[in-house]
Amino acid sequence: MRAFLLLAASLIAIVPAAAQTTMALAAGTGTAQAGTQTPAAALSALFAASDADSLKRNPLYGLFRGDTSRADQLGEMITDAAFAAEKRAAGSELRALAAIDRSALTADEQVSYDTFKWQRETDLAGVQPDLLAANLPRPIDHFLGFHSFLAELQSGESAAPFKSLKDYEDALKRHDQFALLLDLSILRFRQGMKTGVVQPKLVVNNIIDQLNNLTTGGTDASIMMKPVQKFPNDINAADQARLKMAYTQMVGQRVNPALIRLRDFLKVEYLPVAREAPGLVAMPGGPTLYRYLVAANTTTNLTPDEIHNIGLSEVARILKGMDDVQARVGFKGDRAAFFTHLRTDPRFKFASATAMGDAFRDTGKRVDVVIGLLFDTLPKSPLEIRPVPPHREKTDAGGSYQGGTPDGSRPGVFYYNAYDLPSRSSYGVETLYLHEAVPGHHFQVSLAQENEKLPAFQRFGGNTAFAEGWGLYAESLGPELGMFKDPYQLQGRYEDEMLRALRLVVDTGIHSKGWGRDQSIDYMLANSSMSRTDATAEVERYIAIPGQALAYKIGQLTISRLRAKAQAALGPKFNIKGFHAQVLMTGALPMAVLEAKIDRWIAAQGGR
Repeated sequence: MRAFLLLAASLIAIVPAAAQTTMALAAGTGTAQAGTQTPAAALSALFAASDADSLKRNPLYGLFRGDTSRADQLGEMITDAAFAAEKRAAGSELRALAAIDRSALTADEQVSYDTFKWQRETDLAGVQPDLLAANLPRPIDHFLGFHSFLAELQSGESAAPFKSLKDYEDALKRHDQFALLLDLSILRFRQGMKTGVVQPKLVVNNIIDQLNNLTTGGTDASIMMKPVQKFPNDINAADQARLKMAYTQMVGQRVNPALIRLRDFLKVEYLPVAREAPGLVAMPGGPTLYRYLVAANTTTNLTPDEIHNIGLSEVARILKGMDDVQARVGFKGDRAAFFTHLRTDPRFKFASATAMGDAFRDTGKRVDVVIGLLFDTLPKSPLEIRPVPPHREKTDAGGSYQGGTPDGSRPGVFYYNAYDLPSRSSYGVETLYLHEAVPGHHFQVSLAQENEKLPAFQRFGGNTAFAEGWGLYAESLGPELGMFKDPYQLQGRYEDEMLRALRLVVDTGIHSKGWGRDQSIDYMLANSSMSRTDATAEVERYIAIPGQALAYKIGQLTISRLRAKAQAALGPKFNIKGFHAQVLMTGALPMAVLEAKIDRWIAAQGGR
């Protein structure tokens, strides 16, 4: 779900909602008149209307939440109508919110009010003409492009179910819309060719590689044909034969040709005019767009320069920790030699992709034994551990998480990446598991969506600073969970924290200071033991989705600071389970809203 929300953000900049119901609320018309409701009831009605309209406009949101009632629709995504609806909806919802007396709400309702206000103000800013002009003509990239996401959605290995005849028929209709969106993306790219708003060449080349991977081998080899290679038992033989023929025709004559048209357009027409410089600073409207993305992703008012300097400070601090590990293991040589040792020593390599998965599963078993020491409420949703699908492993992160459904019918999934296996290091296993799985994203996503007391936008929405800040904070809980007793696993913890600090330096370096790709890769290699494969994938990720990588460290620094603040104020009365409940049980909050909430909790606990 996290990856899907990031994709949605890249396509339409905001959580979508149609305006009709919320405009009625704002105007005081219809059945939900502000004057006849209590403030709490009006707030609840606004949230419900916003969510219902959002699902109407974006049926895929519902699909990821387990609602298949409109599973035959993809939504408008990158059409002009979608963006116009976003602008109307955000404006009308903010007017409706302003009509509600915040002071008459409970503390939790005020948290929801403030979170919704921040989100919709950020959303509205994102659909202003200057930002749209810099965003719309770049409809896909290699990290979050819908060309890859929708193909995987249709594979039977994602959120879309293939359990009934209706599921199969719905997917056929989605295929047809998928092809239309692919052709529309070409039109969007052409808009940018006229204004100079184009993707960097390396992003274009990566997209071309992905499109080749999706179409190599023809129809039979397509991941979109997997659902008709094995049917559920209750679909009869006649329907199976009919569906297999329909899928063969749809994928072979409709979707694959659209993927190939996009690939050929990018290779022949677009690549020659794509920009050499990777950063937004080199693109018309880029600096303004980057400042917005920094604010939206970090939920703060920090400037790119301020974040760059925070990153430099964190890099220096973490290097000292790494030096301590080097001394502890008795390695003789300088820091660069130690990094080389970590990259190349065979004892840090996995024997196979299966062994890599087993290492994560073994870590999970150890964490499960002690996790109750730090948390009162555990997710009901099960967790599965799987390798990243082959078609996206080359450009995917080392680990990722996809949320399950609130009822547990679809599990949460921790994906580990076994691509270029010799470049993957075993000393990062404990840290990556804590971040992506337990108590990281699996806890953060599942506990929110399983809390039916929350409005839907808090259960299923969120922001990157909170989500990724929590994931990085979860890594820091390792010692309290019995992890990092092996000094090399502690080095893995420093490596992952260093990665997030490096992101502050490199992302801002690329997009506000004009750093190049190779310069950025070299900086990451000089300050960590990560492989060139990983460093390259990371840098190309920052180029593709500017600003997103800043959220991790900024969010973690905030959560860690708030914990230290609460411990200092409460002394022996500080309860770690209570603190974690305060952070997690109201969904993903903007940093300022989270801090205000923790301050109230400290005061309620009698803190000084």
